[in-house]
Amino acid sequence: MFGRKKKILLPSADDSDHGSVQPRLAPRSPSEAIKPAMAPPPPPKLRRRRRGMLSLFSGLLTLFVALAIAGIFGFSMLQQEVTAKGPLQSDKVVVIPRNTGTGEIAQILKQEGVVEQPFLFQAYAYMNRQRGQLKAGEFQFKAGTSVEDAIDTLIQGKAILHAVTVPEGLTSEQIIARLYEHEILTGDVTETPREGSLLPDTYKFERGTTRQQIVGTMQTAQRQAIEQIWQRRSSDLPIKSPQELIILASIVEKETGRADERTRVAGVFINRLMKRMKLQSDPTIVYGLVGGKGTLGRGILRSEIEAATPYNTYVVEGLPPGPIANPGRAALEAVANPSRTKDLYFVADGSGGHAFAESYDQHQRNVTRWRQIEKSRPAPGADEVDRVVPDGASTTTTTAPAGAANALPAGRLGRGFDASEGTNKDPLKNKTFDLSNPKNVPSLRQP
Repeated sequence: MFGRKKKILLPSADDSDHGSVQPRLAPRSPSEAIKPAMAPPPPPKLRRRRRGMLSLFSGLLTLFVALAIAGIFGFSMLQQEVTAKGPLQSDKVVVIPRNTGTGEIAQILKQEGVVEQPFLFQAYAYMNRQRGQLKAGEFQFKAGTSVEDAIDTLIQGKAILHAVTVPEGLTSEQIIARLYEHEILTGDVTETPREGSLLPDTYKFERGTTRQQIVGTMQTAQRQAIEQIWQRRSSDLPIKSPQELIILASIVEKETGRADERTRVAGVFINRLMKRMKLQSDPTIVYGLVGGKGTLGRGILRSEIEAATPYNTYVVEGLPPGPIANPGRAALEAVANPSRTKDLYFVADGSGGHAFAESYDQHQRNVTRWRQIEKSRPAPGADEVDRVVPDGASTTTTTAPAGAANALPAGRLGRGFDASEGTNKDPLKNKTFDLSNPKNVPSLRQP
């Protein structure tokens, strides 16, 4: 066909035999005949880089494993050292001053025989910084205390606690005197607290606590107690303020030390206030004579009952101008919720308590019985009562009324601290006069 090219076949040597023409191809070399097709190899530089990174990774992994093993071994050894029994042979109290560094604490414990290796103590304390700082104070370390136990004691602040007990019914001056007698407390009290502003109780504290801090704690406790008690007081009380509650509670506190009588004694005074009767409380006479310096240390004289002082409730009507002591929580509760009785009188009954009466006639019979009991008792010895007397007071006073304790012998002054307060020898428990003993008293005059 036109335009199509024809293939021309050239004859080969074999074609002559068969009469056909075959094409002749050029022969191949042996290498070309057996060599397969392959992708080109990666560049030599890439192979060397990969081998280098693998070697680096393998080395780092080996180093990490070695360090981990060493760390585990080291931590195990450290843990064994810090938990091992310490050199302390017996329990010992050690004082760590304030603002003492870790190194100084380690040296103190070394000197006291609590630890053997101060550096180990410092290192382990640093490792436990996340738990808190080492605290100052007075600490007791048990025999054989380990480094770990010592650090745990200092971090948790397990300091030794001391206690100071303040009985109910003490004046503020007497309380401050007790604080100064406590050897563990430090520092001075800036000023005597206001009467009735301290709550008697047992207070615990660490070594280094100041007396002023204890006073502040007692004042805070008193404010909290008053706030709580005032909120749950009876609604019909003739008490207009928390301060009046404290004043009356201080009188109740000084009148009786028996828990089962507080609410009833408080009820007598509440009934008297409702009827506008004088309270006629002996402890108010004493406070008017000696102030906050303590008890009188003897029987109250007739002339002192009739003496017009702002605190003498045989003379003044209603409540005195301030508390005569620091009442406890129970006395405050008793005034806030007194017994519902018609009692208007009470007198000692010879058993440590009181006999109560609604009428004057009944009260007189109770007084007669008390006089008989009182006469049958031996007179108190010179050392059986505290001999606190007002500053500048005469020790040779006139004859005391019937039933009063013997007057203080001439020239004999007693201790300044009321050791008999709240005990059976408390002279305030010797009732010299009765609540309704008839007498003429002068009008109130400032002493």
